This record gives sequence, C-alpha cells and structure tokens, in this order.
Amino acid sequence: MRADRLISLLLNLHAKGRMTAAVLAKHLEVSERTIYRDLDALSAAGVPVYTQPGQNGGIFLDEGYRVALTGLSLAEVRALFVSSEAGPLNDLGLSKAVEGTLLKMMAALPQPQRREAERVRQRLHIDPKNWFQITEISPLLPQLQRAVWDDHVIEVDYQPIGGRYGRRELEAYALVAKANLWYLVARKSGGEMRNYRVSRFQNLALSEKRFERAESFDLAAYWEAACARYEAAANIFNPPYLAILRVHRDALWYFPAYMNGRHEILVDDETGSSTTLRAAFDSLFDARMRVLGLGTGVQVVEPDELRQAVQELARSIVDPVTG
Repeated sequence: MRADRLISLLLNLHAKGRMTAAVLAKHLEVSERTIYRDLDALSAAGVPVYTQPGQNGGIFLDEGYRVALTGLSLAEVRALFVSSEAGPLNDLGLSKAVEGTLLKMMAALPQPQRREAERVRQRLHIDPKNWFQITEISPLLPQLQRAVWDDHVIEVDYQPIGGRYGRRELEAYALVAKANLWYLVARKSGGEMRNYRVSRFQNLALSEKRFERAESFDLAAYWEAACARYEAAANIFNPPYLAILRVHRDALWYFPAYMNGRHEILVDDETGSSTTLRAAFDSLFDARMRVLGLGTGVQVVEPDELRQAVQELARSIVDPVTG
C-alpha cells in the first residue's frame, strides 16, 4: 500500500540520512519514478523533504524534522516481541539492555497491541543455539567490542587452521556471531577484508592507532557475500562424498535426526522393512565412520570404495592382534 511505502520512505531517510533515489527504489522495491512521485506527495503534505543533484547529492529531510508514528501494525508488533533467547547478546553484555528496551516499548503500546505482543510471545519462540554445540565464549570479546566501537587497530596472535600462531595487526571492523561462533571482520592495513574466528585469538592488545572506516562498507552485504564465497570454495575443494545406502526401518531415524538436509530418499522397499537413500557425507572417512556406527542397520549399495573401506576396517577391528 502507498501509505506504508511513504512511512517506510520517511523512516529510511530519518534513520540513514541522505540517500539516492536509486537506493531508495531498490530498498522499497519500486521504480525511481515512483520514488519521485512519493516525494512530491510528501512535500505537498508539508514534510520538509529535499533533493540535491550532483555527485554528493541525494534526498534528505530537514535536520530538525522528527518522524512521529502513533502506532505499529500487528505484523510489526509480532516481529518486535517474538520470544527469543538472547544468545550472542549475552556474550556482549547486552541482554539486559534488550530486555529493558522491550519493556519500555511494551509500556508505550496501546492496550490492544500490548495484548498482541504478549500473545505472540506465548506462541512463537526463537532459539539460535545448535544442538550439542560447544559455546565458544572468548575472554577477549570485551576488548574486541571496544576496538570495533572505537575503530581501533589491534595487535593479536592468530592461529589459522593447521598453522601456528602469528602476530597480526588488524583494523577491527565488526563482530559477527554465526550461531554460537564469534568472528571478527577485519583487515590488514591496505589489505582485503577477512574473517577471523575469535576463539583462535591470543594475546590481544589495542593499539593507540585508529583506522579510517570505509564509508561504503556494508556489514550485512559483506557477510552475505563472504558466506557465499566460503560455501562455494568448500564445495570445490571439499565436495560432498555421495553414497547410496539401504537402511533398515529401525535405523532410518538417524538420517532426519543427524543428516537433515543431507539425504534424499530414493525408494522404499515393498515390504516396508528398508529404505534406499542417497546421503552426502563430508568425506570417505566420515561416511565410513557413520556407516559402521549404524551396524547392521545399513548396507552400502554404492560406491564400492566405501563398501571396501567399511569391510577392511571391520575386519581390522575383529581380527586378533598378532605379533
């Protein structure tokens, strides 16, 4: 609806300051021509919105203008007050601040919306933690948080996978929590942006130096692109190991429980006693370990390489030790 779009346009300008018509059009999923028509409508309604041409131009509101909304839609109330675990915010010491903010917002809501907020909290809960995952809470997080807030250069020892600790000087751009794992987005002076797992840091020191943050840096866009690159590279250098298995019905539970999204049922046996499926493992070693763990509940249909690997390891386990 146009009214919702006009409010969204106002909120974007109020929150982000000067923006181009192209950026607004992309964000609101309309054409630039529609943006300019909406600006004319806002101006006619007395909203002090201005446009400035040129390289550093854009669309902006008068500095003294404040957007005052009298209410939130039901969808907005539901989105704000979904019950959830604080998760990584606990690690940063922000869980109490979130709770206080929600309490203040709840108190400011009209009675019908307050009832809706309580209703949604009893009907939808988000838990960001993975099952059985070890939580990596680094004692360095408070220092890293300070470095990120104040654009500090840091000096730290970092251990890459399979390597030794080495001293690095990094511009601390941002902290990202992926599930329960913390990463620092940073770069060496004049280098490319990279992601560093916080649990591999040691001996952190904040330098007196500050860095100039690139104005074009967009954390959400950067992280999405970085994840896509990582996943594509992982599939090239470590492609999934595919196997076709015949699984007894008593062992079939294992695959949706521990390989959800990594198996595909091909056919069920006519008697209902077994199911043939295709599974994607991390490696031959991973496939052999899981198949052996399921014992007589699974048979390897293909590839022969996996069948032979399982047989050889099984023989080595049961054969008497000689010598």
